[in-house]
Amino acid sequence: MTADVPSPTPTARATDRPGDGSPFALGLLLRRAHWRAAAVMTEALRPLGVELRHFAVLIVLVNEGPTVQRDLAAATGSDKAGIMRVVDDLERKGLAVRKAVPGDRRARSVEITPKGIELFDAAHASAQPLAEGLVAGLAPGETEQLMDLLTRFAHPADSKPDSEA
Repeated sequence: MTADVPSPTPTARATDRPGDGSPFALGLLLRRAHWRAAAVMTEALRPLGVELRHFAVLIVLVNEGPTVQRDLAAATGSDKAGIMRVVDDLERKGLAVRKAVPGDRRARSVEITPKGIELFDAAHASAQPLAEGLVAGLAPGETEQLMDLLTRFAHPADSKPDSEA
């Protein structure tokens, strides 16, 4: 006996092509957009000798200040071993340092160094023309609209309308 399971129609199959109406369409388009943006930002970072995974940690350190490794892992979507390798790389390059956490002999806080701040700023300067190229095909105002929509999508709890805040 076979179950009465409706067979999917061709229009319901997930693709990442324009016009896909499947329930996966948004996620697939976001994935493709991420790949494109990540490739461009990787090019911006390459001459500076760091990768996106390194830069992700530097972003957290600039935003949050000294941060324990477990929180860095959570903030960057890394695991414990992965974040340790990234922090090792950053220390080797002189971009970050580990420091003991008072009251917790096992925990280590990671702090960006002045050299790390210099690289962080240089990365922004290097990425600017590449970032502009990413959105070159958008009409005036659409870049801001895209940023607004993506911000509200990625941070739903932080994007309440003024009347609700």
